[in-house]
Amino acid sequence: MAAAEPKPPAGVAAARRLARGCWSAFWDYETPKVIVVKNRRLGVVYRLVQLLILLYFVWYVFIVQKSYQDRETGPESSVITKVKGITSSEHKVWDVEEYVKPPEGGSVFSIITRIEVTPSQTPGTCPESVRVSNATCDSDEDCVAGELDMLGNGVRTGRCVPYYHGASKTCEVSGWCPVEDGASVSQFLGKMAPNFTILIKNSIHYPKFQFSKGNIENRKDGYLKRCMFDEVLHLYCPIFRLGFIVERAGENFTELAHTGGVIGVIINWDCDLDLPASNCNPKYSFRRLDPKHIPASSGYNFRFAKYYKINGNTTRTLIKAYGIRIDVIVHGQAGKFSLIPTIINLATALTSIGVGSFLCDWILLTFMNKNKVYSHKKFDKVCTPKDSPGSWPVTLALVLGQAPPPPCPCSTDPSRPQEEGQSQAQVIPSPRPCPTSALSEQMVDIPDRGAGPGPWASEPSQQDSALTDPRGLAQL
Repeated sequence: MAAAEPKPPAGVAAARRLARGCWSAFWDYETPKVIVVKNRRLGVVYRLVQLLILLYFVWYVFIVQKSYQDRETGPESSVITKVKGITSSEHKVWDVEEYVKPPEGGSVFSIITRIEVTPSQTPGTCPESVRVSNATCDSDEDCVAGELDMLGNGVRTGRCVPYYHGASKTCEVSGWCPVEDGASVSQFLGKMAPNFTILIKNSIHYPKFQFSKGNIENRKDGYLKRCMFDEVLHLYCPIFRLGFIVERAGENFTELAHTGGVIGVIINWDCDLDLPASNCNPKYSFRRLDPKHIPASSGYNFRFAKYYKINGNTTRTLIKAYGIRIDVIVHGQAGKFSLIPTIINLATALTSIGVGSFLCDWILLTFMNKNKVYSHKKFDKVCTPKDSPGSWPVTLALVLGQAPPPPCPCSTDPSRPQEEGQSQAQVIPSPRPCPTSALSEQMVDIPDRGAGPGPWASEPSQQDSALTDPRGLAQL
């Protein structure tokens, strides 16, 4: 006798059954089934969700965001600036060439409003500034020769010398002397600075739409020589008073002129190119950009020097300048109707309306008191006959209810047992009449008539038995 084949372990057999089940389920086809539920509250929720989604897409997506347009952000831009005006300090008159840095007229420039001047600096030795750490001393032993402090003003010589004023002493350094703190003189230039005028010439270009525009009105009658910016009357006269810019940024001019600061002039070009070009206008805004409330880095200043020779010796004047730096920032976006984003957003809107169906199905199958009845009505499992005559058109006609259903071999009738030796193909169970209802079914949410036996209590069981009947293809 042949040895019996060993049975595979239970875990392996279960894994095989699971794999076969997954493989079989992979080839199943699912089709939606329409069920009309006569429930007023559920219908109100469904229509309300649809209305909210529709309002969101119509008002916000299409009207506010204009999602039917193709957009381009970040226009190509050029900025040219020009400052005019004169002012005076305690010692001299200042013109544009002296108080504007740099003088090229770019999008970032500084207007000097206060200076601290250290005149006649020459290479030599002198006391170090008391503001430098470890600069104070009592004797030469406190100063190390050749030591270089990166925050100091030169190389230490190793000597301890009296300071410029007072009784204190500091280490001597070799560098530009006298150092800044020892002989600086402060001068205020902000007396006439609020009346300085600034011309900001800006032009933008959107290459995707081949659209260009500038912020100066195209006139040849000397308009720019007699106009001043006004948001209503002279929008295309980009000549601003410095005091106007500081005021619109919410700052005090006198305080800002003493400590310095950075003011941003923001030009925004938001253009709807479905409208005429005259509707594409610049919008100006002003605000302070540097952190004025942080004492460690408050204000704005920089240093520069002017060099010259006296009796053959190189001499310079060191200037520590406080001023108002102007940053011109240009940004914007342009939009124009395009078919592709319109179709995409319409499809998204139509798809999102289905959220109402999903929400109501969840409520129907979770919270309604007859959720099991609804579940049986909504989900049906249909087994197609394996030995059905004809080709796939016949099978499709059977599924659609266009042909009489043949006997379904999915399950056999337990009331008629097979005879011994009779093959499966010879067993023909008595056909049951399958319901011929359409794919759309209506359900009326009938209130409970009380527990216990009776005609209302037996309805769910009858429905369940009819819906779970595996025979026939018309259970769709």
